[in-house]
Amino acid sequence: MTDAQETAAETTLRTTGGAPPDDLPPAPVPLLEPREGIPPVTADVDTLAEVIATFAAGHGPVAVDAERASGYRYGQRAYLVQLRRAGAGTALIDPVGCPDLSGLGAAIADAEWVLHAATQDLPCLRDIGMVPARIFDTELAGRLAGFARVGLGAMVENILGYALEKGHSAVDWSTRPLPEPWLHYAALDVELLVDLRDALEDELGRQEKLEWAHQEFAAIAAAPPAPPRKDPWRRTSGMHKVRRRRQMAVVRELWTARDRIAQRRDVSPGKVLGDAAIVEAALALPGDVRALTALNGFGHRMNRRQLEQWQAAVDRARALPEADLPQPGQPVAGPPPPRAWADKDPAAAARLSAARAAVTQLAEQLNLPQENLIAPDTVRRLCWEPPAEPTTDAIASVLAGHGARPWQIDQVTPVLTAALLTPPA
Repeated sequence: MTDAQETAAETTLRTTGGAPPDDLPPAPVPLLEPREGIPPVTADVDTLAEVIATFAAGHGPVAVDAERASGYRYGQRAYLVQLRRAGAGTALIDPVGCPDLSGLGAAIADAEWVLHAATQDLPCLRDIGMVPARIFDTELAGRLAGFARVGLGAMVENILGYALEKGHSAVDWSTRPLPEPWLHYAALDVELLVDLRDALEDELGRQEKLEWAHQEFAAIAAAPPAPPRKDPWRRTSGMHKVRRRRQMAVVRELWTARDRIAQRRDVSPGKVLGDAAIVEAALALPGDVRALTALNGFGHRMNRRQLEQWQAAVDRARALPEADLPQPGQPVAGPPPPRAWADKDPAAAARLSAARAAVTQLAEQLNLPQENLIAPDTVRRLCWEPPAEPTTDAIASVLAGHGARPWQIDQVTPVLTAALLTPPA
């Protein structure tokens, strides 16, 4: 048993439910060094082959983490991958030097992969050939167990009694060579992940929620890659200020030009041109470079060529015929925003109010977040278009059709059936 496992065995798990312990827990112990020290970064195929052989010979779950350069580089690619497994130790792998990790993924394919907030890391891991068959998500496990704080540092401290190093999560991980303090931080991120997994498994078993967690983990592992977002320019920060179609066209043209430049330069789009500047130009509709230069976000440290390329995007939007201008809003698949229900369908609004109250009460009883009990969008869709005969079987079928897991269907079907059958006040 490791030191961390002994700590986990001695630590009372403190969830959001129940009374606080009689005595305050001891101060967390700073985790200063990885057990075997900081491993060298694997950045070539020969060394990678050695890592693959070592991890294939290891045993038990594999702790996996990935570091990206969000806010610095274009996209969400991985710039460092960390792994730890019993019998193999810790490995730090540079996906720039080793862009194909499919061999490593295959070598540990039969193992359970332990990740924290798996949906954040799985897309970039998939891009380099690492696709797990089974996972254990410690963040999601913490949510299901009722912990109020589910960040990795908070959970390691609360459950295992250790304080992880902080301060390097938002650095530019595309930097080469990676500074030693960053590698120290990265190695510690997987140091206790399996220990945390074991403690959470025990807690979920005690709460009779372990099967729920297994269903959630299986759904995440089996989920296909997310499709490209439709009209991503509509998510520009401050877009709510832009109401006229011509102005929307300016946002679209500037966003598209910015994205093309950011991709070519491999930098975060926000470093090319800020969202606030895009919205400012859309609202002002400048007629020339001089007018554009007077706007916030354009005049400072921009050369003439840069200004001309942004003005050209504005000019393209100004020249578009009416028929080619974007329409306000996006086509909505499914029910309208709930705020409009009272006017459009008062009965549906009453159903939604009753269903939300029932789900809230049940989530409190089960000591887990409402959104983990059942997706709010699923509840809205059910209440907007309920089955003609709202029997338990019919409602369970609707929930399954929207992707609810069996445990969710078992828990919420009775309360949602009762809510839909209750006549409005």
